[in-house]
Amino acid sequence: MSDRREAVRENAKYLRQVRPIDPEEVSEYVEGRPHPAVVRQLLREEAPDLGLVETDDDTFVPVEDEPIPPRREPVERLPDRYADRLEELLADRYGPNWNEGASGDLLRSVVRRFKARYLEGRPVEYDEDTAAGYAIYHLPPYYAAVQYALEDLAERELLGRDLRVLDVGAGVGGPALGLADSLPADALVEYHAIEPSAAADVLEELLAETGRNVHPTVHRTTAETFDPADVDGEGFDLVLMCNVLSELEDPEAVLRSYLEALAPDGTVLAMAPADKHTSIGLRDLERAVEGERVAPVGACGGDGERDADAGDDESSAGEVTVYSPAVRLWPGETPSDRGWSFDVRPDLETPPFQRRLDEAASDDDHDPGEFRNVDVQFSYSILRLDGRRRVELELETSRWAKMAEMDRHVTNRIDLVAAKLSRSLSEGEDANPLFKVSDGSEDVDHYAVCTKETALNRALLEADYGEVCSFESVLALWNDDERAYNLVVDEETVVDRIT
Repeated sequence: MSDRREAVRENAKYLRQVRPIDPEEVSEYVEGRPHPAVVRQLLREEAPDLGLVETDDDTFVPVEDEPIPPRREPVERLPDRYADRLEELLADRYGPNWNEGASGDLLRSVVRRFKARYLEGRPVEYDEDTAAGYAIYHLPPYYAAVQYALEDLAERELLGRDLRVLDVGAGVGGPALGLADSLPADALVEYHAIEPSAAADVLEELLAETGRNVHPTVHRTTAETFDPADVDGEGFDLVLMCNVLSELEDPEAVLRSYLEALAPDGTVLAMAPADKHTSIGLRDLERAVEGERVAPVGACGGDGERDADAGDDESSAGEVTVYSPAVRLWPGETPSDRGWSFDVRPDLETPPFQRRLDEAASDDDHDPGEFRNVDVQFSYSILRLDGRRRVELELETSRWAKMAEMDRHVTNRIDLVAAKLSRSLSEGEDANPLFKVSDGSEDVDHYAVCTKETALNRALLEADYGEVCSFESVLALWNDDERAYNLVVDEETVVDRIT
């Protein structure tokens, strides 16, 4: 480390205990009196290590030891600064009329191709054109989805203002930008992205539009070859694995390796598209690692280094726990149903770059709206090592029926407790509202169907995704066509939301 950098660090360490750190003041104490702009840049570079955030008056202060507040309003749109920067990138690469002519045809064919390959379960190769098409089509919904998933942690005050983040398979940056915008301006983010493809070029440009207290580093390597130990620190507070696990050859092994990169109170947020294949695959991975013992980085010593024998140290190891949205309401029980569960949030406004690409299409195969993607539908899994769950509840058979034993209750009215794990799945305006529900013990799917809404059962319709409800006098039936249990909520049923 240079003498100048070290001098700036030492002065900052002293001043942080006394008053806001002014680069002009610090420059007076450094040999050679470097320009304040040089000192400011050094302070920005050292801010994550020193725990400093830059304020609107260009001084630096210690980051507060406070949790971030949860989002209260829906995500309505991709902010203009990201949309404008993406259009600048497209114009630089394909020309000012990037959405028209040969370049527009190329980008539309790219989007069609990666959508088709995805539906066929085939891997997508991300060259420059694919990365551009992917940003146009997927950036907005991924930006929104991660913010909704993080609500589970923010509501329980489990995300602090001083965050070390590792984004595995960061792509073009939808989750990264959503995370940055979900945090207050005085949060400090040391952000590391792993992205080996041409998508990293788009990612780096868009990250430049985030706040001054987001400190990004992009590692252009694969999830399998990156070693988190190469990044100094006490482990990561948040590991993002968004829309990447289904593309890996051995996703279970990769997920295990990044659980080991967590701080003792850290979180893995894994996300997947809402379609049947990837959503069920995510839930299978969640169940595969649940209950395993993992030694988090920060439990291995004061220097943040993992000891050679740390993996065998049961005293320092934590147990992989499903925090949310899936529940485990019965001690010793885990589900083995197919696990298809996803959330749905309000549509976004169509960003201008999607509208332009769509409106410029003139081929006979084009369906209006084909290149607009504003649906926010996603599956997610939050895993922790400290044993915490969003819903801390243990049921007893003396009071409640267990889904694992539902065959005993068919044609009977029963009382049970379950989490609501879908928005309404019914089709058509006249269809009865239908919701996937779970208590964490089931081996086949269970659905609550509301055949008669009343004031006493309306809580089922009003409950949020992942929220737990009690059902009194619900009718248990077997649906042979769907090979699932239906829990009929009617005028005799009472449903209450459990907070």
